[in-house]
Amino acid sequence: MRKYGLLLALFSLVSMGQQNKDTYAFEASLLRGNVLPHTEDLYHLRGHPEGFMLSFLKQTHGEKEWHSAYNFPDYGVYVAYQNYQNQFLGQIVSAGLQYNFYFLNRNIELKLSQGMAYATTPYDKVTNSKNKAFGSTLMANTNIGLFYKKEHIIDRFGLQAGFLFTHCSNGRTKSPNSGINTFLVNVGVNYDLGEKNNRVLDTADLKKNYAEPIHYTFVVRAGVNESPIIGSGQHPFYHIGAYADKRFNRKSALQLGTELFLTTSFVDFIKYKSNAYPELHLDPNTDYKRIGVFTGYELFVNKISLEAQLGYYVYQPFKNDISIYDRVGFKYYWSKKVFSSFSVKTHLFLAEALEFGIGVRL
Repeated sequence: MRKYGLLLALFSLVSMGQQNKDTYAFEASLLRGNVLPHTEDLYHLRGHPEGFMLSFLKQTHGEKEWHSAYNFPDYGVYVAYQNYQNQFLGQIVSAGLQYNFYFLNRNIELKLSQGMAYATTPYDKVTNSKNKAFGSTLMANTNIGLFYKKEHIIDRFGLQAGFLFTHCSNGRTKSPNSGINTFLVNVGVNYDLGEKNNRVLDTADLKKNYAEPIHYTFVVRAGVNESPIIGSGQHPFYHIGAYADKRFNRKSALQLGTELFLTTSFVDFIKYKSNAYPELHLDPNTDYKRIGVFTGYELFVNKISLEAQLGYYVYQPFKNDISIYDRVGFKYYWSKKVFSSFSVKTHLFLAEALEFGIGVRL
């Protein structure tokens, strides 16, 4: 009798392992929409872009704790193509990482993806001087989409339709860099590579208390950028920050901190403006350094977290930009204390820097 009980328990474990085993799927979509110029000097770049987006995804079923915590998302890679239907913007090809999150009985899909894009016709002072959006061939690409999705309509085939917002910018690693936004209608198909699987909710992990006491984080972000003067050259920057954060639950933490901005491209830019615009009465020796205070939010997924911050310059002798800045990006935790990060720092829609960072959370 004991022998049969042991076999039954073993069979149950094997069955549960098969139920929550991850599967794979494809998504393919056609895109068409509009360029959204965010400043008046970009109106000549308007058009009706069209293209496609392909995704290869791992479908989660509860094998890990974060799967059930986020209602069993998909994650994987994407490749996208856009023809802007504008002679100055040309075409882009982008690729990167993608997450799909689900709501309302898995009928509504939120798509978040981040990657790199290649532009076929960036700014050139001789052949393409009107492209103020792309100053380089390589750029960062961000996509946010909301779709109605239905899987397994016919066997393993399903359909999805909705809207996709895309943004491309080089973070002013090279000027000009106004960036470009598009709003696209998306219609496509999805295909499961494996059999339809049950999803197992891990209620034990969901009931765990993830609240933590206040932690203190130190982070250094760096990279290169160019002043708004085209051809002025790339210079390094260093953004040194410290903040306190409080994690309240499984997903969320709030931040409050300060940071020092050492943007060395400002040194030559200040001298240029003081000479080119004497009516500004700008001292060529004006301090280029800035100090900001910020509040932020961090969304923990697994080893990856998403981060958004809103800040204000309390020290800004050279007032080239508005006093409010923001940052969005993601972090990868190599351990509980050490992380690396990638983020985009902007002033509203105008990017200033693509930041690569490393930090420690104590």
